[in-house]
Amino acid sequence: MTIASTLRLSLYGVALSAISTLGLIGCSNSSTETAATAENSTATDKPAKSIAITQIVEHPSLDDMRRGIIDELADNGYVEGQNLTVNFQSAQGNTATAGQIAKQFAGDNPDAIVAISTPSAQSVVAATTTIPIIYTAVSDPLGAKLITADGKPFQSNLTGLSSQLPLEPQLDLLQQIKPDLKTIGYVYSPGEANSVSLRENLKQALPARGLSLLDIPANRPTDIGMATRSLQGRADIIYTSFDNNVASAFEAMTQAANELKLPIIASDEFSVKRGATAALGVNDYDFGRTTGKMVYRVLNGEAVNTIKPEVMNDLTLYVSPKHAKTQGVSLPAELLKNAINVDIDAETK
Repeated sequence: MTIASTLRLSLYGVALSAISTLGLIGCSNSSTETAATAENSTATDKPAKSIAITQIVEHPSLDDMRRGIIDELADNGYVEGQNLTVNFQSAQGNTATAGQIAKQFAGDNPDAIVAISTPSAQSVVAATTTIPIIYTAVSDPLGAKLITADGKPFQSNLTGLSSQLPLEPQLDLLQQIKPDLKTIGYVYSPGEANSVSLRENLKQALPARGLSLLDIPANRPTDIGMATRSLQGRADIIYTSFDNNVASAFEAMTQAANELKLPIIASDEFSVKRGATAALGVNDYDFGRTTGKMVYRVLNGEAVNTIKPEVMNDLTLYVSPKHAKTQGVSLPAELLKNAINVDIDAETK
C-alpha cells in the first residue's frame, strides 16, 4: 500500500470518527433537551391554579410546614411561578389581621385556601363557605370548632390535617427528664383555642401523676419573657406545645429559662434547635408534605367534601444535651439512644 493510500484511509477514518462524534453530541443534546422538556411538561401538563396561604405568624416550625406544602405540590406538577400562583400572607401574630387576610382571600377567590395554625383556620372558615379550605398545624380541631365530635367538618368546604399529640407520652418525657418533678410551668395564649385546650387537658391529667400545673397567660409575644420569669421558684420544668405566641418569641422564653435553670420541653424540632432541652412531636416539614397531598387532591379536581380530615401522630424525639446542661438538667443515656440529637446535626452543617 502506498503512502498516499494510507493517508486517504487515515483521513477517511478521521472523517468517520468526526461524524460519529457529532452524532453522539447530537444524541446527547437531544436527550438533554428531551429530559428538560419532560421536566417542564410536568408542570405545563397541569392547568394553571392559584392558592392562598395564610398563617398566624412566621416562625421556623410553621414556615417549614409551608415549605413542605409547596414542595409537595411541585413534585406533583404544580410549580410555583409556572402553573401555580401562591399568595402568602402572615397575620404577624394579630388575630384581627388574620380576619382581614381571610376576607381578602375570600374576595380573591383562589382555587384553594391553606390555613396554617388554629387562629388562621378559624378566620378563614368565618370568611367563606364556598372556597375549598385545607387547615393544618391545628392541634385540637374539635375545640377550635372546625370538626364535630364524630370527626366531620362543620362546613362542606373544609378539610385538613391536625396533630393531636397524645398527652401521656409527653408527661412520661417530662418525668424522665426531671424525676423529682412536682410542678409544670405552662406559659400559654388565652386567645389561642389550642393552647387553652391543652391547659384543660393538663389540669385533668396531672393529678393522677401527683403533679400540679402553674399556668401563666401571655397575650402577646412581648409578654413571653416576663411570663416565663414569673415561674421562678414556683415550677420545676416548662412545657409548651403548638402555641404561636410562644413560638414567635421563643428566644425570650429560652433566655429566661436559662437564667432560671428551668428545662423547656416542647413538641417540635425547631424549638429544640432554638433553645429547648427536648421535644416529642411530629416533623414539621413532613407535616407540610402530608398537607400538600390534600391540597393537590383539591387542585386536581376532587371535591373538598370528599376528602376526610386526617390526624398525623408519627412522633419523633429531639434532644439537645447542650441546652439541657444550660437549663440545669442532664439527659438520661436511655433517652439519648432513642432521640435525634440536634447538637450533632448542628455540628455537621
